[in-house]
Amino acid sequence: MMVDMTQRSGTAPAGDLEICYDEFGDVDAPPVLLIMGLGAQMVYWREGFCQQIADAGYRVIRFDNRDIGLTTKLDGAHVGGPALPLRLGQSAVGRAVAGAPYTLVDMAGDAEAVLNHLGIERAHIVGASMGGMITQVFAAEHADRTETATVIMSSNNRAFLPPPGPKQLQALLSAPPKDADREAIIAHTAGVARIIGSPVYPVSREEALARSTEYYDRSYYPAGFLRQFAAIQGTGSLQRFNERTTAPTLVLHGTHDKLMRPTGAKSVHRSIRGSRLHMVDGMAHDLPEPLWDEIVGTLTGHFAQT
Repeated sequence: MMVDMTQRSGTAPAGDLEICYDEFGDVDAPPVLLIMGLGAQMVYWREGFCQQIADAGYRVIRFDNRDIGLTTKLDGAHVGGPALPLRLGQSAVGRAVAGAPYTLVDMAGDAEAVLNHLGIERAHIVGASMGGMITQVFAAEHADRTETATVIMSSNNRAFLPPPGPKQLQALLSAPPKDADREAIIAHTAGVARIIGSPVYPVSREEALARSTEYYDRSYYPAGFLRQFAAIQGTGSLQRFNERTTAPTLVLHGTHDKLMRPTGAKSVHRSIRGSRLHMVDGMAHDLPEPLWDEIVGTLTGHFAQT
């Protein structure tokens, strides 16, 4: 039977920040907190995906990370430290890079603030890409709030892991021209999505443009991307958090992901005792709708084991 999918929304205080969130499903159902990735608003968790989890009997909460979407922006916060090539080099050897205005530890604190606002003691924590990194930190730093952890298309940034594919990394770090208008920015965003997305389950150009238009019109704030990227680099290797993780952990990754290579998922799996690795055939750095049944089924099966 389908659940009444009335959406509830609001903002949660996190220090000086206001974290924008919304939720789906029965308020009394077991809660699932979804954490999205680098520069990605909460609406990257598509409504149909959230609804599918809620229909399985869960209360699904998604939110905009700091510096993105409708959550508070840290206007004027400066990324210091070395230039980008040196930052990338230091990250490759697992070092925490100086100069970040905040780290993934702070962002995990934002996620906890959402739970506090909603009066939720414990939740299933699910993160994608950078959100998967935040999930790894959350599971260690807030173990008493973590029912289960799920790390999707992510990495623990351990030293000497294979780097992202050059084409995918260049697309992610590229920016539209400074004088680009709305249409050019939307086209650029759609192009990036198609480059890092699943070649086995490609999104049409029309659909990519429609989604990118939705994202742009909701909020366009590239400065947040830069500071979030600095937060990843400023945290360094997450292996120290993995070694403290006790929650049941699922590591879910696509076989075709060249931005976050499967070696990153395998590193998380090896570093978290008792974790389970599930590879999704044909998936790259996105959540293609044809794979939702497999992904949601794997997630809810993981949740039900607790």
